[in-house]
Amino acid sequence: MIVEYIRYSLGTHTPGELMEAYAAAGAFLSAAPECLGFELTQCAEDAQAFVLRIEWTSADGHLLGFRKGPHFPPFLAAIRAFVPEISEMRHYHVIPSVAWTRAPHGGGSG
Repeated sequence: MIVEYIRYSLGTHTPGELMEAYAAAGAFLSAAPECLGFELTQCAEDAQAFVLRIEWTSADGHLLGFRKGPHFPPFLAAIRAFVPEISEMRHYHVIPSVAWTRAPHGGGSG
């Protein structure tokens, strides 16, 4: 697995426009077998800054599978207006020896 991070610094679009575009584009990511999952996050300190995190089977799965497959053209059409506002788009390897997630607490409030 490889993780792609796409960082957006919005200048000409609103946060709502980006979120709406990715709500539509997400259907094409979900349909692509090379995509294992994704999430869009908005910066708490700067509402114009977003990070899209996409998990791919591999870099080749993304670049040769998804980008050359049937789901990429409609995905790109949905988000094309935001491409000039990308400040970073790179693939990263997860370092399993330096990772941790707290298990959710079960049940009730309180």
